Amino acid sequence: MNFAIVGCGHIAKKHAEAIEHIEGANLVAVCDKVPQAMDEYVKKYGAKPYKNLTDMFNDSSIDVVNICTPSGLHAPIAIEAAKAKKHVIVEKPIALTLEDAESIINSCKENNVKLAVVHPNRFRPVVQELKKLMDEGRFGKLSHANATLRWNRNQAYYDQAPWRGTKALDGGVLMNQAIHNLDLLIWLMGDVEEVYSMSATRLRNIEAEDVSTGVVRFKNGALGVVEAATTIYPKNLEESLSIFGETGTAIIGGITATQFNHLAIESLNDEEIQAIIEKVKRNPIGKPGHQCIIEDMIQAIHEDREPIVNGEEGKRALQLVLAFYESADKKQRVIIDENKLISIGG
Repeated sequence: MNFAIVGCGHIAKKHAEAIEHIEGANLVAVCDKVPQAMDEYVKKYGAKPYKNLTDMFNDSSIDVVNICTPSGLHAPIAIEAAKAKKHVIVEKPIALTLEDAESIINSCKENNVKLAVVHPNRFRPVVQELKKLMDEGRFGKLSHANATLRWNRNQAYYDQAPWRGTKALDGGVLMNQAIHNLDLLIWLMGDVEEVYSMSATRLRNIEAEDVSTGVVRFKNGALGVVEAATTIYPKNLEESLSIFGETGTAIIGGITATQFNHLAIESLNDEEIQAIIEKVKRNPIGKPGHQCIIEDMIQAIHEDREPIVNGEEGKRALQLVLAFYESADKKQRVIIDENKLISIGG
């Protein structure tokens, strides 16, 4: 399976390394408007450099295009790739608007190509174990959940490129960092029906928010609390996700949420619980999430099925971020009704 990468910035390196570690996968092409940004991929992987997207998409040897550009540019590139009959892997978020997300999804469907969105945190061993327990009904009736991201992104991070922290191309802590946590909330707890949020730009010189808080009501009646910030001094402090149910409690945490900080399940004895905790401890990182996403895309193509994190899954996470944004902007509750966000006064 031959891959091409569009956008040779920081995140592209994870894609290239993942492709290198997959048997039968080859990075054959890269495209970036800055020629020297492609040099590393040409030298290390033998990828052919392209300055022009159309020329690259005309390369019949390319099977899958990995889009690693600034978020606001995802839609036109993904749509052009789909029209060229290339399968598409797009970095999170799938897009910055629901309209763009739907255009990507529809274009991939119309051209009969697969679409995957990079939400790699789902593949962390601790998250996989938690998902298994929840799917087995071990938590009973769900009470509430809590997602916390307390990280540091200093001004130098945003100053690396003029698009960082902009509303048109990037977004703030919710769109860029905490969208992974929101994706996990939805994946584990189910769809959200109501949001109330407040956000601020407190410490960084950017257009978008650097701190956000909010509460949600899930469609199953459970509640949720979200806190996300890139203002933590002096470095990343924690990423955690807590689930509380009638017959179970789980807290996963650490700097990047890779371990069980607490696990109590009524239907499991102490030895069984400890075995789950120790299993995660032995391999807390697991296989890199980007590699899991790319391997799943290859399997989805061979098996002619949807990728695990498909376009609709990516759109769900985006829609929740946008609901947070609308609530904070209008200072109102927001109802999520299929493809619409409805603001409610009071």
